[in-house]
Amino acid sequence: MAFQVKIAQGLKAVEAVEWDACAFPGCGSNSDDPQNPFVSHAFLSALEESGCVGAKTGWAPVHVLVEDEADRLIAAAPCYLKSHSMGEYVFDHAWADAYSRAGGRYYPKLQLAVPFTPVTGPRLLVRPGLQAEDVRAHLVAGLRTLRDQTNASSIHATFLQDADTETLASMGFLRRDDQQFHWFNDAYGTFEDFLAALASRKRKAIRRERRDALQNGISVEWVTGPEITEAHWDAFFAFYMDTGSRKWGRPYLNRAFFSLIGERMADRVLLVMAKRSGRYIAGAINFIGDKRLYGRNWGCIEDHPFLHFEVCYYQAIEFAIAKGLDRVEAGAQGEHKLARGYRPVITSSAHDIADPSLRRAVQSYLEQERLYVAEAAEELSSATPFRHTDED
Repeated sequence: MAFQVKIAQGLKAVEAVEWDACAFPGCGSNSDDPQNPFVSHAFLSALEESGCVGAKTGWAPVHVLVEDEADRLIAAAPCYLKSHSMGEYVFDHAWADAYSRAGGRYYPKLQLAVPFTPVTGPRLLVRPGLQAEDVRAHLVAGLRTLRDQTNASSIHATFLQDADTETLASMGFLRRDDQQFHWFNDAYGTFEDFLAALASRKRKAIRRERRDALQNGISVEWVTGPEITEAHWDAFFAFYMDTGSRKWGRPYLNRAFFSLIGERMADRVLLVMAKRSGRYIAGAINFIGDKRLYGRNWGCIEDHPFLHFEVCYYQAIEFAIAKGLDRVEAGAQGEHKLARGYRPVITSSAHDIADPSLRRAVQSYLEQERLYVAEAAEELSSATPFRHTDED
């Protein structure tokens, strides 16, 4: 089969049905969650059309496409030409600083990712029914050609599924490991079934947190699908801006983005909203996959003890149990999740650096970092709140 590689400077140039045929292959590299919502045309195009992503933000879309001899899209990679390292959640600022001090130019760089979204998912998207490894090789060749044409220093593929990690490693990318905390559904029928799996002291602590979170007349509701209105988005955006401005200085997402995803993929959105005295005071946005619930952003306009844990973690667990989902992914970082039933999970990225000297330095650093991450994950795994067989 003859292949041709093209670059799309935005998803308006790609039909949604063609992109999604590659993003959702069912039993292919995306099989651990066949409908990962973040690689959908709807989500990625909403980032672009709202202006959250674009050249002015330092995330210029340069999506790599592979077509067959009939001009049919058979593979794609969501890719961005970046002038900074913000919004990635895999930190390479130290690499950029060191290279600059040595007289190099780290930016621009290519980022194979979903912007502002630390969620593992497919990055080398291949239509089913093809020799996936051959097609992935053409995607990688396209990425390297694009790196040369744009004078980028490097290619960074972040939050990779295993198949993509293995492909990129086999083609000379450097593997980097990090850690998140996920909750796993061990066939629980109710939240109480989950609590029963915990040590007695941990069960009591969680029950107390949930009780205290809902004091002062606070109630919590789930809003999804056609139930989501612009009024819900107005309230949630106020929470997002208040919390994001205090934590990061400038939140990445704008109000238009939330309206667009409400129009295009509301059935994949869960808003957990807390209300007191007739008005919403806090909320969290989650995205729904076929097998997983993905917690993304949270915010509040009133501070109440443990309300963050209730809205972001415990309600997500309840929803996953009710819907029969396998896992809750609660975003980056946060060892405090461990005490609430979330377990350490290794995440992976891959990095292709053009300059041999910088590559050697990064490779040496990553070898040591992987050992540290593995040791930390093993240590934290022994500190989960789950009871041992000899405990009540």
